[in-house]
Amino acid sequence: MPKDQHTSKRKITLMDTTLRDGEQTQGVSFAPAEKLSLAQALLGRLNVDRIEVASAGVSQGEQEAVKKINSWAASNGHLDKVEVLGLVDVNRSVDWITSAGGKVINLLAKGSKKHCLTQLRQQPEQHIERIKQTIEYAHSQGVAVNIYLEDWSNGYADSPDYVYHLVDSLKECGIGHFMLPDTLGVMSPSEVSEAIGDMVTRFPQLNFDFHPHNDYGLATANVMAAVEAGISAIHCTVNCLGERAGNASLAEVSVVLRDKMGLDLNIDEQHIVDVSKMVESFSGKFVSGNAPILGKDVFTQTAGIHADGDKKGDLYVTKLSPERFARKRTYALGKLAGKASLENNLDELGIKLSSDDQKKILQKVIELGDAKQTVTSEDLPFIIADVLESKDSQRVILVDCKTSSQLNGESETELTISIDGTNHTQSGQGNGAYDAFADALDKILTPHAGLNRPKLLDYQVHIPKGGKTNALTEASITWELENNRKMTTRGVDSNQVVAAMYATLKAINSLAK
Repeated sequence: MPKDQHTSKRKITLMDTTLRDGEQTQGVSFAPAEKLSLAQALLGRLNVDRIEVASAGVSQGEQEAVKKINSWAASNGHLDKVEVLGLVDVNRSVDWITSAGGKVINLLAKGSKKHCLTQLRQQPEQHIERIKQTIEYAHSQGVAVNIYLEDWSNGYADSPDYVYHLVDSLKECGIGHFMLPDTLGVMSPSEVSEAIGDMVTRFPQLNFDFHPHNDYGLATANVMAAVEAGISAIHCTVNCLGERAGNASLAEVSVVLRDKMGLDLNIDEQHIVDVSKMVESFSGKFVSGNAPILGKDVFTQTAGIHADGDKKGDLYVTKLSPERFARKRTYALGKLAGKASLENNLDELGIKLSSDDQKKILQKVIELGDAKQTVTSEDLPFIIADVLESKDSQRVILVDCKTSSQLNGESETELTISIDGTNHTQSGQGNGAYDAFADALDKILTPHAGLNRPKLLDYQVHIPKGGKTNALTEASITWELENNRKMTTRGVDSNQVVAAMYATLKAINSLAK
């Protein structure tokens, strides 16, 4: 079918199944209060069209969660958007749902002849009759019915006549959505296009949903193929939660359908990331840093040439802008950083530096990157203070330092210092690594006139916000000088003891005679 026939000004609805299928992720189980909060966020903030929140009959705690969700949904005009998976068991699942205040059942039927014969041990006609009985009972209780054709992808490939007969037999039963799952994530886009195109053409009066899984990493591509073929609704989860490789990502699906296929969706993109973070917190499963839309690094430019292009004319900005998702673009600092990367971060911090000072700071940033240290914008004030307080000429330079410590015992240090270009090595002992360093340093400095370690008055350690254990650390040491004067020097390193070493050598160099 021509693309425009299906995609021009077309409305696609999304059904989120994070609270049901997402709980099939290994190790994920949402508490009732968490389920309620997520349901409120999905329907109230993210504006998802429908949500699937549980499987009927799982547990009493699950039913209590569904009751709370339905109570809130009823008060806010969303009750018909809350769906629960049920089995073909005539009344048991329906009664479970109605006792929880629910109004929609997603009936799990067998979309594969092999499943029908082997798992249910029923002939197709027996299964169909049981489905009809369950639908009839649901309708008698005021419950709307959608139907999953479980393992439809394999069922269609292995025995399409079974699938056709199943749908033909049920198409007049008042089913809202016929839901076509690629239960094991085995389909390719071309297979999706062919199979769904056939279903839509063969049964044009029915509403079909597509429920993809991501086992081959093709879930989003398969969604595009399904929409192209005429599907009316897509199932997805937040953060790709789901069994094995997970389901289709709600973030990817919603953005791709809007940007690449010109479709109309109800999703409020400003809440995609905050709902994702809520799911991360409740599930304990965190998206990777480079996950599209959601990852912490996906709106970070690392290469200096990209930062330069953005600064001069937004040359590396696309329609996929961070502002759409209530995020900001950042520019990484490290060995690939350039002048524009640094300037963008300085502008963000409101710091103005001369061109010469910027060069010094950039050189330090690149050195830290070469040493595999992570540099963030929060580290910049520390680096600036450290670099701009340094003298260009240093007589005393740290070459190497090895320290060891043990519980309830002394620390030991083997220190190598360069003085006027000549290396000197000494060992030291002390109550802690810095004390052992000071002992070794004093032994090295003693023979050298004019090089002395001043008296230490105060020692402070500052770590930038963010909670990273590998963050750059600033050691700030205040020294007592002659005539009651004081001096404070700073050192910066991810190892706070090494940072204190740098601060100490900076004091010695500044007083060197």
